[in-house]
Amino acid sequence: MTETTTAHHAARTAWVGLGANLGDASATLRQALSELAAAPGIADVVPSPFYRSAPVDAQGPVFVNAVTRLRTTLEPIALLDVLQYIEQKHGRDRPYRNAPRTLDLDLLLVEGVSMDSPRLSLPHPRLHQRAFVLRPLQDLDPDLVLEQGSFEHLLAACADQAIERS
Repeated sequence: MTETTTAHHAARTAWVGLGANLGDASATLRQALSELAAAPGIADVVPSPFYRSAPVDAQGPVFVNAVTRLRTTLEPIALLDVLQYIEQKHGRDRPYRNAPRTLDLDLLLVEGVSMDSPRLSLPHPRLHQRAFVLRPLQDLDPDLVLEQGSFEHLLAACADQAIERS
């Protein structure tokens, strides 16, 4: 798949993880969802409930997390560009891996797409190891089939990750 920011095709379903642990995280997620819904090539933005979770593999404040399902005509790299633009608008800084953040938008899955490029791997390589992704993803699409196993099996494997509805 070539990297392009302008190619459009038939609409596909995509799932995006949202998270923040600096500032008013819930308000930031709501604003990011509005910005996603307003972006060209994106429609039908349906968010999960919000969850609170402790950082995984990091220190810092509690995160507010969610997943949204959307329809898009954008190619995956172009969708990633939109996500990174929204992150930057919210002051996203990447001083080090897993640093606290004002906004994190992760492209988790795109219907019918499997890819591994320097900028993007789909499905997201760690989504099956994160309760804060799996629980809201299950809320949105309980019948979604993940290549790593069932939601129940995967959530049981990360039972040590505290997560609660926000």
